[in-house]
Amino acid sequence: MPENIVAILPELGLAIAQTFMMLAIGLSAALVIGGPLGVLLFLLGPGQSLEHKPTFLILNWIVNTVRSFPFIILLVALVPFTRVIAGTSIGPLAAAVPLSVAAIPYLARLVDQCLREVPRGVIEAAHAMGASELQIIWRVLIVEARSGLVLAFTVLAVSFLSYSAIAGVVGGGGIGDLAIRYGYYRFQTDVMVLTVALLVVLVQIIQFVGNTAARRLDKR
Repeated sequence: MPENIVAILPELGLAIAQTFMMLAIGLSAALVIGGPLGVLLFLLGPGQSLEHKPTFLILNWIVNTVRSFPFIILLVALVPFTRVIAGTSIGPLAAAVPLSVAAIPYLARLVDQCLREVPRGVIEAAHAMGASELQIIWRVLIVEARSGLVLAFTVLAVSFLSYSAIAGVVGGGGIGDLAIRYGYYRFQTDVMVLTVALLVVLVQIIQFVGNTAARRLDKR
């Protein structure tokens, strides 16, 4: 094993742990806030049971606006907000703040799109049987769209694994930070290749787990 690789093994373990921490915080925020926001977007949309055009337009604009920002720009723009929330603008905890802000509207849009795939007749049948909105959400919408929702969450996880690497450019920690410090600044090509290979492996694992779970949940 090359000497450069051996020398960074302790830091590599820390970088992997930092990456998973950033992902866990960002994905949790997306699931807790972005998921319900996506459901609300769907229900407030045209032709839905809670249709309310002004509120829908406002939420839709917010989601589209935040999603339109390139992540590196959002990362820098949120530095003051990050300092308030995390107490610092560097490190994995600080990087998790813009990751969360970006992940929430990203998942909200994916959830909205998944729910639009649910046959309208199924929703109308549930309404006809007297089901409440909460029952329709949990027992109809989420059940019918569960396979697509898992795939959407998988897409989010894969995308934000790369975003967490971008956070390393500005001292966010994680695998990206390791690649920049050793692979780029110190011209250690073997370290760069290792970090890229590691990211590829992680993406493959996440995608495989997501596809397998979605396939088992798909009852069509």
